[in-house]
Parts: sequence; C-alpha cells; structure tokens
Amino acid sequence: MIKVENLSKAFGPKLAVNDISFSVERGEVLGFLGPNGAGKSTTMRMVTGFIPPTAGKISVGGYDVLENPIPAKRMIGYLPENAPGYADMTVSGFLNFAAELRGMRGDARKKAVNRAVDLCFLENVLYQSIETLSKGYKHRTCLAQALIHDPGILVMDEPTDGLDPNQKSEVRSLIKRMGENKAIIFSSHILEEVEAACSRVIIIDRGRIVAYGTPDELKARSEMAGAVHVRVNGVPAATLKDRLAQVPGAARAEILAERDGTAELRVYPDKSRAGGNLTRDVAELAARQQWQVAEIHTEEGRLDEVFRSITLPDTVKGPAI
Repeated sequence: MIKVENLSKAFGPKLAVNDISFSVERGEVLGFLGPNGAGKSTTMRMVTGFIPPTAGKISVGGYDVLENPIPAKRMIGYLPENAPGYADMTVSGFLNFAAELRGMRGDARKKAVNRAVDLCFLENVLYQSIETLSKGYKHRTCLAQALIHDPGILVMDEPTDGLDPNQKSEVRSLIKRMGENKAIIFSSHILEEVEAACSRVIIIDRGRIVAYGTPDELKARSEMAGAVHVRVNGVPAATLKDRLAQVPGAARAEILAERDGTAELRVYPDKSRAGGNLTRDVAELAARQQWQVAEIHTEEGRLDEVFRSITLPDTVKGPAI
C-alpha cells in the first residue's frame, strides 16, 4: 500500500531525511518514533504529497505520488501535525466541507459525516465553531476529516496529542481496529502507545532509520531483556552481587536496593551466549546457597531504554538504566 525507496529531503544545506526506505502493507500499523527534529513529520508530508522529495520514490496504492498525485491522494487520510482547521467553521460544517472535497454528495455525504462523528466522539460539539473547541476536540475534529472518506491508507502525525487519558485510550483502540484492514503510519512520542497499537516500529534519528522491527524485536535489543530481578532476605547485597555475577550466562549483577536486611538485585544476561536460562541458573544458585528468596522474576526489555540508547549521543547517555 505504501512503498518508500531511497527517500531524501534537503532544506538548504540541512538534510532532514537521508536515504530512507520502508513499506507498509494493508493490515499493518507502522509506528514512527524519533526525537524532535528527526525527520518524522517531513517523511509523512512527503508520503502524503504535501511536499516533494529531493530524491527518492514514493508509491501509494501502486501510484507514484509525484507522477499521479490525485489518485494517490484519494487513497490517503491525513492527520497533520497541530491538527489544522478553519476556525470560523462549525465542526459539522467543516466535516461536510471535507466530505464535499472528497467528492461526496447527498446521502453519501451525510452517512460519511455521521460515521466520522461517531468514530471520533464529536456529537457534543457538532455545532460549535472550531475556534471555541479545546485542543483535544480540535484534534478529534481533524482526525474525523482524515477518516471521512474511509481511506485505505492513514497517515497520522501525533494522533493523540492534546487528548486526555480516556480519549487517548479510545483513539489507540480505534487505530488498532482500523489497522486490521488499512495501512497506517503514525508518529508518537508516547512509547507505550506505539507498543499497544503498532505491528512494526521505525526509529528515525537525524534523518536516518536507526532501528526497524516489531515492538518485541526492538525490546529484545534492550540490555534489560531477559534480566533477572531477585530479592533476598538475610544476605548482604555485596555478597549476593559477587556470587550472582559468576552465574553462567550473566554479564553483570547490579544492586538496586538494600534495607532492613533485604537486598534487591538485577542480573543482566550475557547476550553473546545463546540457549541458556538465566532465571533457572539464578534460582539453582539460590537453592544451593540456601538463600531466603522473597522474589525472583525475569524482566522484559524496555522500548524506552532501546530508544534512548539509539538516539542519544554517547556523551549524554550516562549510565545504563
């Protein structure tokens, strides 16, 4: 549905997007992650035909966006950054206007508007002017115009920006449902949102793709993936650290806390060794040493740690979390 090949965009001497390639199929939700200024919004604007690329090729539904822009854009619903709208229009007027621009008339237009209003929970503000809406309702109104023609492709820049927690949850659920039969790209700064809604993730930094995979594949790159968290009573933390660091498959052990005779530690796995079971090895050591284990569990990788390790310069990363 979307194919991007060797895409670049320069603004004067600054290369905002630098030779990136990716594709999105129907039934996929692709999350775009990256720090501010990484090139996410610029990429989305090029995919939708809003700005032309400096180099590279974009096809949408088989249509080249530069050579056949009208049929390509017919297939796209676009929620831009900052959710623009006509301030003096009512929500109803704006959505009817958007439906007319999409070529809908009469009953078809009415049904399309009603459907978008229901999807985006806009019944309570339908006859308010856009300038009087809260930031959250403005964003939902702009999302509704992106959905008005039931497009096969959705491109959304920060779709939950300005929404309260309940509204964020509603929009995430909506994206996940729509992602079953549409091709969706959305950017977000909220990592748990990407984990919850996306089937694949791209991390972009300084115009380049620096990581690409499913959320689980990216989390597996975390230093914490497969680490063992253990809490032991009656043994000094320093002693535990020395013993746990010698467990087969352990890279190192770290003291997290020590109070009231209880020590809490994390044992990090040696990623160069495959096929081991660090949790089992830690549990067996504890049994041999007759430690009083209050808690032991295996930790999942953390997407925020992976994001931070990839996108922060080495000089400011600081110690691993």
